[in-house]
Amino acid sequence: MSAPRSSPTPAPSSYKDVPTLSVSVRGVDFVYRQLGPEGDGVPLIMLHHLTAVLDDWDPRVIDGLAARRRVITFDNRGVGASGGSTPDTIEAMARDAVLFIRALGFEQVDLLGLSLGGFIAQVIAAEEPQLVRRVILAGTGPAGGPGIDKVTALTLRDILKGFLTRKDAKQFLFFTDTEHGRREARAFLERLKERTDHRDKAISLRSFRAQLKAIHRWGLQPSADLSRIRQPVLVANGESDRMVPSENTLDLAARLPRGKLVPLYPDAGHGGIFQFHEAFAARALAFLEARPDAWPLMPHPPPSRPGRGRASRAALDQTPSCPPAVPAAPPRTPSTPHAGSTSPPGRTLPVSTRRDGNGSAQLYG
Repeated sequence: MSAPRSSPTPAPSSYKDVPTLSVSVRGVDFVYRQLGPEGDGVPLIMLHHLTAVLDDWDPRVIDGLAARRRVITFDNRGVGASGGSTPDTIEAMARDAVLFIRALGFEQVDLLGLSLGGFIAQVIAAEEPQLVRRVILAGTGPAGGPGIDKVTALTLRDILKGFLTRKDAKQFLFFTDTEHGRREARAFLERLKERTDHRDKAISLRSFRAQLKAIHRWGLQPSADLSRIRQPVLVANGESDRMVPSENTLDLAARLPRGKLVPLYPDAGHGGIFQFHEAFAARALAFLEARPDAWPLMPHPPPSRPGRGRASRAALDQTPSCPPAVPAAPPRTPSTPHAGSTSPPGRTLPVSTRRDGNGSAQLYG
């Protein structure tokens, strides 16, 4: 008599349930998680913010993207449960990320970089054009962008504020200090607690310092030559980002040859893609699945202030905006909330508008 067949274990349907895996990268173990359909499609590699580990990705963002894409999150060298020592330059972090991608056997990937991860994504896209098909940049900015060199001071200040108020510093760093912003922050922080088993290690103080040093160096660099990034790039952020001021988002969209701007999310800050997770996932998937000819090369003028990474006012006025993947909420209509958020509608910042912000990063960015 043959032994009874065991039923195959169903694949996890949510990021909070996926197992943590590891791969050897030149003798060093990097940990990662993956969710979504496997096959011949191009995987989406997620590059995270300052101090973040696997558990700091919003499960609603990952689940939304993984509904149609294979999504892979990972801890870069020295971060969380990954081995090795965290380097103190963005360029070295980018090289480690490329080694991780190649260790998994991928010949082409899409990238989604948030904040610090967005700095890394820009370097990879410029240095490895054959590896990277498309890029999504959220809450990030170009080398030399305004406010980026102030992240260290602002980060430490808000960590202290969180300690004194017994609140998670992400509430101050990622969300606006409004009634709706505070409510969205609480909802986000609760979502991060949904995974209860096999959670990742927190970042070490040594790695945190290395990341801060890398970010500071990025902020002091001369203006980036964004013309080297020839891939289609989708750029998103909240309209009131304190950590990487929102004008950096406008600058990226204006100067990237194939950049498209998601209209800045109203009453949202650095965590705009978490606050508007449903709307963001829909736009991101539409971008990743669009035909190549939907993103023609666009002429862009050089930055108006050499060394500071700013686009001219005229360049911002000409920034192409991404067509909505979901119906847009009409401005100032109290009864029509923005999709994917419980916040009431607000004014979406026009492309030509600049907002001054204060950069910043619990142990965050």
